[in-house]
Amino acid sequence: MDMPDVPPDRTTNKLLGPWMCLTLVVGNMIGSGVFLLPASLAPLGWNAVFGWIVTILGGMALAWVFASLAGAVPAAGGPYAYTRAAFGPAAAFVVAWSYWVSLWIGNAAIAVAGVSYLGMFAPELMARPGMPVILTALSLWTLTGVNCWGVRAAGGVQLVTTLLKLLPLVAVILLGALLLWRGGSGALLPFQADSISAGAIGAATTLTLWGLLGLESATVPATKVENPGRNIPRATLVGTALTGLIYLLACSAVTLLSDPIATARSDAPIADFVAASLGPGAGIAVALFAAISAFGALNGWILLQGEMPWAMASDGVFPRWLARLSRRGTPVRAHLLSSVLATLVLLSNYSSTAGEFFTFAVLLATTAVLVAYATCAAALLRLAAEGRMKAGAGLCLVTLLAGFYALWAIAGAGRSAILWGLLLLVIGLPVHLAMRRLAPEQVPE
Repeated sequence: MDMPDVPPDRTTNKLLGPWMCLTLVVGNMIGSGVFLLPASLAPLGWNAVFGWIVTILGGMALAWVFASLAGAVPAAGGPYAYTRAAFGPAAAFVVAWSYWVSLWIGNAAIAVAGVSYLGMFAPELMARPGMPVILTALSLWTLTGVNCWGVRAAGGVQLVTTLLKLLPLVAVILLGALLLWRGGSGALLPFQADSISAGAIGAATTLTLWGLLGLESATVPATKVENPGRNIPRATLVGTALTGLIYLLACSAVTLLSDPIATARSDAPIADFVAASLGPGAGIAVALFAAISAFGALNGWILLQGEMPWAMASDGVFPRWLARLSRRGTPVRAHLLSSVLATLVLLSNYSSTAGEFFTFAVLLATTAVLVAYATCAAALLRLAAEGRMKAGAGLCLVTLLAGFYALWAIAGAGRSAILWGLLLLVIGLPVHLAMRRLAPEQVPE
């Protein structure tokens, strides 16, 4: 169908082009998690491969949903804009609120992961009291400054870091192909049909889903994207497919060509896989690229943590002062507020270990994003049923599958994740009611 363009804001001089839009999607999906996932997947063996396939198919279904909505509802805010168009401001606020909270909590976790990787190069410095949290806050605010400077600057950082983070993953794929060529099928973990089960595949799917979160990234800053009607859908679909393929090949190489017991015990499974064949120096290089990957993802997610509250403020459901743009067309106030909250999260978890905090934040972010995914699938079906967007039988079927996949993933995340997600939704309701009472004229019905 024809996809209308979003006119850029008059204060925005430079926009995200097709390549920067694509790297925003790929860069936000490929963060710190992929460098740790093989350790979690190793005990599942071949079930992990099937889990990746299910996740990629579900991710592509969701990507098609977002690509279609981006054309039908050309507005900034992504999940917020689509939910509002279908279900009104109250539902949209709750979805956007939980999504926004997950962004700045998740960004604190990504910053922690990036600094943890760098700590491998300076363990004595990281052992000093307070130093990890200082470096984490410094990295967070440095990239916040980049995003405040301009969307083009943030896009440039995203382009460079995405290219760099792909290098070790491509190297793992090539190394895996070389080992398979030398050793033949005997180099692989033996395939045992009786070890394949729906439960194990389901567990693998839940783990691998974290790697595809962010496929909706290009839809959030829609007004900052050049020719958004073309570039957002293409970046969403191509970025999801490319990232899924890289994940499948790289993680499967480590899972199937390594000792599963050793991989499961590894704190850096991809680095250890490379080091086993190419030496410890290569493993250390992979750790450096893992840090670059984390900071690259942090840069892209910081872009979203500013754009989401700006879109809500522009629509009247957040304080208007957050809707102000700088001369360069960036929502500086929204960026500063989000990063202040992320910093407070860091300080409040000062006594927690990096692993404990990262696990908590991932749990919270995953649940909140899945709620947005399921709601957006429902929004497409409603808009199509009311004739407000074109959607053939094929797209409607895929949307149903995408919605069921998101709901299934929420259930698979466990009771704790669901309770945290519900807590986010409940917290958002009084904020929305307060906005309606303080400034009812700002909140359209």
